[in-house]
Amino acid sequence: MKLLIVEDDIVFANTLKRRLEKHGFDCEHVDNNNDALLACHRFMPDYILLDMKLAQESTLNIITPIRKLRPNGRIILLTGFASIATAVDAIKLGADDYLTKPVDTKTLIAALNNSHVAAVATDTDIEPEQTLSAEQVEWQHIQQVLKFNQGNISATARQLSMHRRTLQRKLQKKPHSV
Repeated sequence: MKLLIVEDDIVFANTLKRRLEKHGFDCEHVDNNNDALLACHRFMPDYILLDMKLAQESTLNIITPIRKLRPNGRIILLTGFASIATAVDAIKLGADDYLTKPVDTKTLIAALNNSHVAAVATDTDIEPEQTLSAEQVEWQHIQQVLKFNQGNISATARQLSMHRRTLQRKLQKKPHSV
């Protein structure tokens, strides 16, 4: 299982690499968009873990080219700058998942193995094989951030850059399954 890590924080990338190699992944690390595209040609990864914000560039710009190069590859966007808009954009561009930093190894492995889909589907009444709407992606992202903040609405609203009352209204409007 080949995994490409696109991350500009060398210490974090090395930590990820060590953790994931213990779980059977053959990891390669690059720190910019050009090297990521070259590594997709040369290394032929099965999994691509993208840090959304590199030093001077966004990896949102390379999701579509990576998807064309590795149509069956699993693309996970990992970011410390989470927002609903970027989550929706990433999924529309072809990312398979969107995780916020910090992320624990169990969550990351589940996302890479796509085993989280069933758990998410149970929480939101969405069948695993269905395509998610923008509202459902937003709902899932809000739920993930809320869980990270241990149910604290104010902390979640701050992290999502929205007013607390707006978040409360969104939480009351659970999207229906497609």
